[in-house]
Amino acid sequence: MLNWHRFAKERGSSLIECSASMARRCGLLGMITIVGCMAAPAVGERPTTEIDNAFARLYNTDFRGAHTHLDRYVAAQPSDPLGYALRASAHLFSELDRLGILESEFFADDKRIIEKKKLRPDPAVRQKIFEAIGEAQARATKILADHPDDQNAIFTMAVTHGVTMDYTALVEKKQLSSLGPAKRANGYAQQLIKLNPKFYDAYLTTGLSEYLLGSLPFYVRWFVRFDGVDGSKNQGIENLQLVARSGHYLRPFAKILLAVVYLREKQPQETRKLLAALSAEYPENALLRRELAKVSEHIESGAGIAGK
Repeated sequence: MLNWHRFAKERGSSLIECSASMARRCGLLGMITIVGCMAAPAVGERPTTEIDNAFARLYNTDFRGAHTHLDRYVAAQPSDPLGYALRASAHLFSELDRLGILESEFFADDKRIIEKKKLRPDPAVRQKIFEAIGEAQARATKILADHPDDQNAIFTMAVTHGVTMDYTALVEKKQLSSLGPAKRANGYAQQLIKLNPKFYDAYLTTGLSEYLLGSLPFYVRWFVRFDGVDGSKNQGIENLQLVARSGHYLRPFAKILLAVVYLREKQPQETRKLLAALSAEYPENALLRRELAKVSEHIESGAGIAGK
């Protein structure tokens, strides 16, 4: 889980650090709990019970339980690329959790992200992640060849590029290389919104990109560009608020991101409200409870205001 107060005050001091920071944030905030570019399928497109249950387990950091539901979904819908994409993301975040990457100490500053200290990833898990990505993308690509506007296939491509980005940046520590899949994930999200403006979860990716680019120094934004993203902090916040109100799978995650944003914008009380609600909704997520305690402590001590 992120160290909310320290994250709120981070500023990159070089092009490489800022670029790496943006690549890391685009996908990683990405999840304390789940991949950062998912979108809800249209109502009635598919039975979503198993997927909804998988997300509930992921938000409770119960990765084994999430896989149980995803395995059932894939068995029932073997031709649907979405199941494989979500399977890849579940493997990814269980590995991030095992390696301690989701702990606040890892996110204390960008130097921990860009340092070349080697982790010890599980090669078997890596194989599972990229096998699932390959299965998802192969099915999605086949669908898009005949139906280029298929929303589920576009969504799948966004998810899998987001997973690739996270693994590349966090586990393999190739932050600049992760910008490529980050941009592709954003591109698919932008395409999805144009096709269906009510595909609310897709606004999380665009909103996060807007806010993060808007937070970077001008000289960094000159070199780091995402299609369809102007770098407007206000637009980014509005997009995240939309997902927090109307999103499906990513409604809780949008609240997590808004908690970070509000702390950056010197509204720590709003951060505490969001974390308190999330902790109540997902009581098995010990990370959320710990972060709530940290923010509350900062507020009570007068140190919870970003930039103070």
